[in-house]
Amino acid sequence: MTSTKDVPPRRVRTWWRRPWIGPLFLVAAAFLAFSVPPYLTLDPSLSRLEPPEGNDVYYPLLVAHVLFGAVAMVTACFQIWPAFRNTHRRGHRLTGRLYVFGGALPAGVLGLYIGWHTTAGPSVRVANLVGSALWLTVTIIGLRMARQGRYGDHRRWMSRSFALAMSIVLSRVVNVVATIVLTPQVDTTFGGSEELMRYSAVSIGVWLSPLLLLLLTDWLLERRQPGSRRTATRGVGTSVRVPSA
Repeated sequence: MTSTKDVPPRRVRTWWRRPWIGPLFLVAAAFLAFSVPPYLTLDPSLSRLEPPEGNDVYYPLLVAHVLFGAVAMVTACFQIWPAFRNTHRRGHRLTGRLYVFGGALPAGVLGLYIGWHTTAGPSVRVANLVGSALWLTVTIIGLRMARQGRYGDHRRWMSRSFALAMSIVLSRVVNVVATIVLTPQVDTTFGGSEELMRYSAVSIGVWLSPLLLLLLTDWLLERRQPGSRRTATRGVGTSVRVPSA
């Protein structure tokens, strides 16, 4: 069993050695700057989602969902920033609690209601319900892992939570691409219905985006496992910490 005294201190990379940090914050900021302001006006006519007829509760809950989601997106970026996590432990814990209790959990619960009452068709309804339920589940598991002191598992589950939080950004991109691809098929596949084509494009976005990001996240997590080929190659000639039994 290797003694922890023989293990060299973990090197903390500065932010410029994590080239994805800057673009991540820029993408999140650009998305929020585009998506949130219309809901701050509290004007239902500016909503990007069509509210169902006769449902006066939908729009206020939608606004709350958007605001909680914005909190989740911002705090999630800080949560996965290694330099912030390693050098500002107290800040990591505070933003983590804010992500969970002021972002992911309320946004996920409200997402169940918003998803159930969507006017974009049954496929989008099921996708939204599944996505919200998954987001709540992995976030709660990640929180439980942290409270049990299982920080490795905590990071893995919260990485999945982050992927689901950011899937809405990718879904907008996929939606645009799907719309471009499906538009020539309006008169054939969709029988001349542009509305049906738009619903299909949205459906592709909300199903494909979380799936792709979850697969990517688990692939990256797998590569960082001690037994992975890349980790083994990097570990040649270096000390490896073995947890005590």
